[in-house]
Amino acid sequence: MEKQNKTQTTTLPSERTRIRRIAENANNEKAMLYSIIDEAYLCHIAFQDEKGMHCIPTACWREDDFLYVHAANASRLAKVLGRQQQICVTITHLDGLVLARAAFNHSMNYRSAMIYGSFEQVHDPEHKAKSMERFMDKVASGRQTEVRPGNHAELAGTSLMRIALVETACKVRRGGPKDDAEDSAIPVWTGELPLKQMHQPPVPDPANQTPTPNYVTSWYQNT
Repeated sequence: MEKQNKTQTTTLPSERTRIRRIAENANNEKAMLYSIIDEAYLCHIAFQDEKGMHCIPTACWREDDFLYVHAANASRLAKVLGRQQQICVTITHLDGLVLARAAFNHSMNYRSAMIYGSFEQVHDPEHKAKSMERFMDKVASGRQTEVRPGNHAELAGTSLMRIALVETACKVRRGGPKDDAEDSAIPVWTGELPLKQMHQPPVPDPANQTPTPNYVTSWYQNT
C-alpha cells in the first residue's frame, strides 16, 4: 500500500506484493515503477471469467499515478475490466542473459512490475479524448497534431480504463553471475549477454507521399 505522505517516493508491500523469493531484488521506489511503465508499450492483464483464466497483452501508458488501457466496448477485456473485478497487470523488460559456471546458477537481468487492484472506467468525454491523445503522443511524440483525431463515434465505441498505482511490486536484477565458491575453478566463460530493444529504420507505406517528419527520424536516430 502507498504511504500517505505525499512526498514519499516509496511504496509499502502488501501480502500480495511482498517479494519473498530473492527479496534483495525488490525495488519499492516509485521512480523505478514509473520508468518500467513509461518504457513499455505493452502490458499483460491476467483475469478470470466464466471461461477460465486469461492473460491478455494490450497497449498501456501512464498518467500520474494511474496505468491506462483502452479496448473496444464489445471486447472481452472491456467487459471484464468494466466489472471492476480484481486483476493483475505485469510488465517485464529483459536486459540480459547471465551465464554462470554451473547450469543452475544461470540467470537473467530484468526489470519487472506487477500491479494489483481493479480498473475503473473513464466516462468523462474530455478526459477520454485527452488521454487518447496522450497515448498517441507516447506511440509517436508529435503525431497527434498531424493526424485526424478520434471522432465522436470512435471515442464512444472505445472503453478507456485506468488502475491506480497503489498495490504494486517491482523486482530488478542487475550484474553478473553469482557462482558457488566450489565452482570457481571451472574453466568456462562467464558474464552477461546484454539485450536491448532496438528501433529499426522506418518503412514508409507504399502509398505514402509525405516527407518523413522529424519525430520519425529522431525516433530511429536516438536509439
